[in-house]
Amino acid sequence: MSAQNEYKNEVGDFPRPGSSLYNLLHDDEKTKEKTLRKYKKVNKFLILPLYRIRLLPLLGLGRIFLVLTTKGRKFGKMRKTPLEYHRMDGVITVVSGRGEEADWLKNVRADPNAVWVRHGFHHFQPRVEIIIDEYKKLKFVKWFVIKHKRVAKMLFGWNSKLDDPETADFSKLLKSIVIIQLHQKTE
Repeated sequence: MSAQNEYKNEVGDFPRPGSSLYNLLHDDEKTKEKTLRKYKKVNKFLILPLYRIRLLPLLGLGRIFLVLTTKGRKFGKMRKTPLEYHRMDGVITVVSGRGEEADWLKNVRADPNAVWVRHGFHHFQPRVEIIIDEYKKLKFVKWFVIKHKRVAKMLFGWNSKLDDPETADFSKLLKSIVIIQLHQKTE
């Protein structure tokens, strides 16, 4: 059995083979590590430096990426993680494709009061809400595949010509991701 076939995937399941999320959730450690290494390089050498010199928001990419600053759970150092975000119903929503394995998510869970967000030229300390309700998660995924078809294709293999958001089986995808909403605190 090849390494590619170790991660069981039925037809119609998401994430589909060849997608980024499929590779991140793969049983083969080499496949996982290779995909993760790609994301880390882009974040370290492109997204963070462009945010640091305030160029990313000027290029319009501040509408796609935010920088989440968390306090490290082990040593207490401040950790900056670029994440793709989306506004759904006016609330910043972030998805952990690696589920509970993401270090930034572990840091958020360890100290949700030590979290800061920078998106565009805005900077604030959010109230963090981790979405556990399956209906809310499903609502977000359906909204996402309708609004961001191309990104959904790259991330988990969505095919807008063949797949229907109302009949697609997202159960496996919903179990593997964690959705977080970052609310601006009101005074």
